[in-house]
Amino acid sequence: MASAKIIQEKQNIVKEISEKLDDSKSIILFTYHELTVADMSELRRKLRENSGEVKIYKNTYLKRALDEKNIDLDKFLEGPNAVLFGKDVLEPIKVLSEFAKEHETVNILTGIVDGEVVDYDVIKAYASIPSRESLLTMLAGGMIEHLKNLSIGLNLYAEKLGEEN
Repeated sequence: MASAKIIQEKQNIVKEISEKLDDSKSIILFTYHELTVADMSELRRKLRENSGEVKIYKNTYLKRALDEKNIDLDKFLEGPNAVLFGKDVLEPIKVLSEFAKEHETVNILTGIVDGEVVDYDVIKAYASIPSRESLLTMLAGGMIEHLKNLSIGLNLYAEKLGEEN
């Protein structure tokens, strides 16, 4: 029979996972086998820069924490899995997707984005959305185009008025 200390340690791990689930806007479950320590360190560094972190838990602990939240990912909880917890919705997903393109052994399985369970296709769609800075640049470019056309039109009108006088 397990000692009270071991049971308490297991409960603390499940509680930690549960808190991370609550604090994260994006949670991605992926396989990581055949990654070297250097590869995993690189991924962790990139994610830290983008409001994310990777944790590796036993599937039984992860299952218990998910069950507490009434989330069913049981069919994905087989074999060695890692979990990406992101405080931001898009950036951690983009980092992991780019990393998965470079490392063929990384396989994105499923995720939870803004509290909703999503499959790989939805995660892939999120990864293709341009960054916030790119979207702001596109918006500014569109606004500048309209202002440019307005100023050209006003200038031509002013020249036409000047010719009539």
